[in-house]
Amino acid sequence: MRAVLQKVLNASVTVDGQVVGSIGRGVCVLVGIHTNDTPEDLEHIAKKILTLRVFQQDPSEESSAHWKKSVMDLSLEVLCISQFTLCAKTTKGSKPDFHEAMRSEQSRDMFDRLVKRLGELYCPKRVQTGAFGEMMQVALVNDGPVTLTLDSRKFSYDEEGPQKLAAQEKAAAKNMRRQALTSSQTSSSTTLKDS
Repeated sequence: MRAVLQKVLNASVTVDGQVVGSIGRGVCVLVGIHTNDTPEDLEHIAKKILTLRVFQQDPSEESSAHWKKSVMDLSLEVLCISQFTLCAKTTKGSKPDFHEAMRSEQSRDMFDRLVKRLGELYCPKRVQTGAFGEMMQVALVNDGPVTLTLDSRKFSYDEEGPQKLAAQEKAAAKNMRRQALTSSQTSSSTTLKDS
């Protein structure tokens, strides 16, 4: 599961000219749900949204220390919006590939459970949403600006990701050893010639 969290002064979602969700100061969160996401991914993202410290100690003072308080600490609001496009792959060609986004009905259920969980962990009245599956207009005033990407897994949904990385690191280490050995052999042979 991937989320883009923005610290906002206010934010709203409009569908067909009607505001369906709005908040004052808090965080606006776009959420992309991946085909392999589980309840553990949901729990991780929910807790991170609510506890990430992106606010000042005392917002009324300019000089107040930053990165000290979370949404929950300051009793602020959350606007949570489903956005399957966050799961797009854009590495090949110029057309985004959305095959890794969870299908609509399953995704709707997972998103509803995320919103419900945010309310359980925090306060249902302080959690607003957009309209799932609708064309939405999202308006916000980003405060800072502060925008963070949250992933429930370590930056990769690729099943081979960790194995690929380990193989690349092993190959790089082997290459460095080979270069060091070649370098020491070259320096040894130069020393022998000089003798």
